[in-house]
Amino acid sequence: MSSQPKPPFPDQGQPMPGRSKDMDPEPDYGEYTYTGSGRLRDKKAVITGADSGIGRAVALAFAREGADVMVSYYNEDDDARETERLVKEAGRKCLLARGDIKDPAHCRAIIERAAEEFGRVDILVNNAAHQATFKSLEDISDEEWDITFHTNIHAMFYLTKAVLPHMQEGGAIINTTSVNADTPSPQLLPYATTKGAIQNFTGGLAQLLAEKGIRVNCVAPGPVWTPLIPSTMPAEKVKTFGEQTPMKRPGQPKELAPVYVMLASDEASYISGATVAVTGGKPFI
Repeated sequence: MSSQPKPPFPDQGQPMPGRSKDMDPEPDYGEYTYTGSGRLRDKKAVITGADSGIGRAVALAFAREGADVMVSYYNEDDDARETERLVKEAGRKCLLARGDIKDPAHCRAIIERAAEEFGRVDILVNNAAHQATFKSLEDISDEEWDITFHTNIHAMFYLTKAVLPHMQEGGAIINTTSVNADTPSPQLLPYATTKGAIQNFTGGLAQLLAEKGIRVNCVAPGPVWTPLIPSTMPAEKVKTFGEQTPMKRPGQPKELAPVYVMLASDEASYISGATVAVTGGKPFI
């Protein structure tokens, strides 16, 4: 734990949506440390936002646990190919799905292709997200509000609705919310609002799908060192990112992946409607 990077970080900034290789230090996805034990053997998973960040770490962990993975991403081709390499290196099948999940037709196409090539979908991880920082309400345009909601919460509805015909009893849906669902940052108002909606969506959906034997849970990360940070936050925030936690540092993507593995596994058969917080010691209520 003590060996993980702590702030202050070097000055850095990137255009949206950001790239892993341009970060200093580069995020730790568990490439050299994650060891699987067959907990997801022959499962079929779809993960959005899996080109980098938490999504890549989850894709890598799922593959090393024995799952085939579809990597859904926006347009970060180089990062997506690196995730593909890691999945294939683990001996599992990897499908790349490039495109905009704000489009409901694209969401349906993602699921249809996964179901066609995998035969079914056992796990859906709704992880992709858009965020931006604003100093005042007046700075938030109508377009920005719409982009955030369509990416972060509307797409979850489209994808989940599309996956149900292809998901059998025992399936798992895992949504990425945030500590912002509980303690919203005023500078991230659109993002924080969607994260509250995601937690509510998860709780209601878990009850709705229980009779089908499908579990729905969400993970609430605290500050995590991903390309989203230097590409969406002011330089001074990036420099001190994560220092407000009791551990005085941001989490690395690899530190989130084991929670997703647990929630996706058959061992979590009685866990549904839960929010699992990964916050570096900050209580989540």
